[in-house]
Amino acid sequence: MKMFADLWQIAKKDLLEFTRDRLRLVTFVIMPMFMMIMVGFIFPNQNTLKDIPIGIANEDGGQISQNFTSTITNLKLNRDKPDLAFEVKTYSNTDAIKEAIKSQQISGGIDIPASFDKQIASSQPAEVTIVQDQSNPQISQMVDQILSQVVTGFSSQVGAQKIGQIIASIPATNPTASISVQSIIAPVTSKIEGIIPGNPNYFEFVAPGIMAMIVMTAVLTGLAASISREKEQGTLDGILISPINRLAIILGKALSQSIRGLAQGAIVLLLAFLLFGVTIHGNILLVALLLLLGIFSFVGLGILVSSVAAEQETATQLLFMFQFPMLFLSGVFFPIALMPNFMQKIAHVIPLTYAINAIRKVMVLGAGFTAVRTEFLILLIFGVVTLAISVPVFKRVITK
Repeated sequence: MKMFADLWQIAKKDLLEFTRDRLRLVTFVIMPMFMMIMVGFIFPNQNTLKDIPIGIANEDGGQISQNFTSTITNLKLNRDKPDLAFEVKTYSNTDAIKEAIKSQQISGGIDIPASFDKQIASSQPAEVTIVQDQSNPQISQMVDQILSQVVTGFSSQVGAQKIGQIIASIPATNPTASISVQSIIAPVTSKIEGIIPGNPNYFEFVAPGIMAMIVMTAVLTGLAASISREKEQGTLDGILISPINRLAIILGKALSQSIRGLAQGAIVLLLAFLLFGVTIHGNILLVALLLLLGIFSFVGLGILVSSVAAEQETATQLLFMFQFPMLFLSGVFFPIALMPNFMQKIAHVIPLTYAINAIRKVMVLGAGFTAVRTEFLILLIFGVVTLAISVPVFKRVITK
């Protein structure tokens, strides 16, 4: 009986200690609520494909090609809702569409050749080119499928019109004229073309995200644990009374975690290459630079969390509250474009989103610096701002 009484006293003591830390108590209550609400909205039951940005290059400009463009522009997947399937942007040719995909302005495109109307008028098959966004296989597959269905449906309409015209002109038909039956039944066909050779698998889509997520998580957790642990053990006091600049202490710990993060990123990249056949189509030095910049963008956040947390457990819980949503909202496994609009806005506030997008462009699409300069600038600004906030906070906390 005494054992149960002692057991309760120990449990009671730990629970009282837990409730004394208000910050930890708040995160304890908010975390499960936030997770359930967030996951519920990220994975809705209804079809969320709408307003997906795609490019159209109408190199013909004739009446039939204009009708085809209009069909795609005004396409609705659900007749009961006003939402359009695509947000159409106009480009000059296939190469312009590919460059737009590399910079992630669009999620695919379709090119109508210059001879489109002429080929249909002369009863020859006309072929359009669907350009894939190979960096995002989920959305790409849906876009390709829908565009292929649009091509098939439009082809049937044009074919029906041509058959009607041929029947109406039977008396005047030249018996020696060569007309392809296939060009009458299906006058418009499509081919799918990627930016890079081959067909990247789903793992090539998630590999950059997994690499960035592992590195950022390691840096955040390691930095917060390092500072919080030294605060608990009292060793931080010994460092503070030594003749070392306070800023050097912060940056030294940040540098240590950054080196560890880069090492982990290299391991993940090597395993992806050796075990899963992931290919880096862009510059590997640019990948390393983006990874380093991503680490820099999170250093300030790690310092800030470890500064306000009184204990290592509180710091860990706070970081988990940041890290877990990022796993879903930053596009590691699930395309951001398929999320509800307000969730997309939240996703674009998270720096990891930009780090993953940039690394994915370089690794999967072979993009250069020009295509990732926006993400590069955002990560740099986020890192500078969070460091500018966290360093004074850290100095103020440790001098108390």
